[in-house]
Amino acid sequence: MDARKVRAYMPLMSDTILRIGTAGWGVPSRYAGEIPQGGSHLERYARRFNAVEINSSFYRPHQRKTYERWARSTPDDFRFSVKVPKAMTHDARLVDCAPLLDRFVAEVMGLGEKLGVLLVQLPPSFGFDGEVTDRFFQDLRARIETPVALEPRHRSWFTPEVTSRLADLKIARVAADPAPVAEAGRPGGWTGLAYYRWHGAPKIYYSDYDDAALASLAEQVETQSQSDVPTWCILDNTALGAALGNALTLKQLTSSSVTKRPD
Repeated sequence: MDARKVRAYMPLMSDTILRIGTAGWGVPSRYAGEIPQGGSHLERYARRFNAVEINSSFYRPHQRKTYERWARSTPDDFRFSVKVPKAMTHDARLVDCAPLLDRFVAEVMGLGEKLGVLLVQLPPSFGFDGEVTDRFFQDLRARIETPVALEPRHRSWFTPEVTSRLADLKIARVAADPAPVAEAGRPGGWTGLAYYRWHGAPKIYYSDYDDAALASLAEQVETQSQSDVPTWCILDNTALGAALGNALTLKQLTSSSVTKRPD
């Protein structure tokens, strides 16, 4: 792969400020009536939402032609977030990842301009290491310029010094729920992107969010988006299918917000 050609690729900036979706595009039977019929699950999903997070890439690689097919299946304004493989984040722990990065970047480029964000989630045991962090993200940036959202889960990542370092690297820190520490519940690092990942609480991946929690989330993401910050909100409580219903509610709660950049 010619890394110089890869680095030349950067997705076009979309006009959409607020993006709401789920981790994956499955349609649970209880919500089937709220999703338009006809076509693949992705095509149906994309008629109601403007974004999705691909989590399967964390566990196994997908061929470039698969990403190309997914891109063709969605409207022009639809965007994908792609989770970086655990082979880099959990197995190699961000060290000596050049061959893995080459392969991953070559694959995800199949999304073209519909590639919106790369998501890097670290294991809870992964403490901050400045040298490793700098090298990995510089290597990533040398290959592709897609915005990056980082979800660290060790408390050592949530200090003013690390937040400043992430900002310098142009890495947005995820606002997560449940938050391992208080700071983890708010966006941090680079302010050019806000990325919310709500996993379900009190039981992670399983619990359905109630109306009060979703109203609070809606207020947060509207505040971000109305400040002209591209804002993503992904519901990851997919184990029992709650994510889709929560995302539909959140979409309704934010329907009056500004979703396009002002002229």
